[in-house]
Amino acid sequence: MQQSIRYGDEEINYQVIFLASKTTKIAIHVHPDGIVQVDAPAGAELPKIKQAVLKRARWLLQNLTRIREAQAEVLPRQYISGESHFYLGKRYPLKVLDLTNSHRSTVKLLRGQLQVVTTDRSTEKVSQLLKDWYASHAHQVFHRRMQALAPGVLWLNESLPTIKLLTMQKQWGSCSPQGHILLNPHLVKAPRECIDYVIIHELCHLKEHNHSLEFYQLLSLQMPDWKQVKAKLDGMAELLLNY
Repeated sequence: MQQSIRYGDEEINYQVIFLASKTTKIAIHVHPDGIVQVDAPAGAELPKIKQAVLKRARWLLQNLTRIREAQAEVLPRQYISGESHFYLGKRYPLKVLDLTNSHRSTVKLLRGQLQVVTTDRSTEKVSQLLKDWYASHAHQVFHRRMQALAPGVLWLNESLPTIKLLTMQKQWGSCSPQGHILLNPHLVKAPRECIDYVIIHELCHLKEHNHSLEFYQLLSLQMPDWKQVKAKLDGMAELLLNY
């Protein structure tokens, strides 16, 4: 549940997650990507939650300012040899090579390197070749993980939901009203457990169509350690989503 407070000239948005555990405390977290999450006991009233967030507003703003400053210092990619790029949670150095005895540009993961062979070594060309390579591998990886995870999801029918790729600025995935699952191709750069988390998250939306208490209970049943995995993915978001 999305909420917000005002602190001076700043508006601070935060997401409330109601927990089914017996805790009576309200816990506030700032994730590395700047998302503010408030864990509250089931039945807690929104005014009480808002008051708790207001008490920590100064601390929140300090952390959010620090994150924004760090994000502003991230340099844009040049797509030249020596840069590192992620695939399935691991960094691989980029090697851009001149095309000699072939008529077709290629991208391969070879000898611990992400090798791009092309006659056009411009930023635009190398960037597009990598984008296409990631999309192709994303299709393969996402369908393979869906097939591996589906048997443990009790509410799925015999046919698996359709997976489509959609590049998104801030989301890893979404579930359409028709039951199609949209996944961000950048997700293939993340570790496998993070990919599994996003797929399971969207599969849970096939049964619970919002972020209700029932949804998070379902998610916890399917993936008990989802919070730790989500925190890991959030911590990598700046590196994975923007390149």
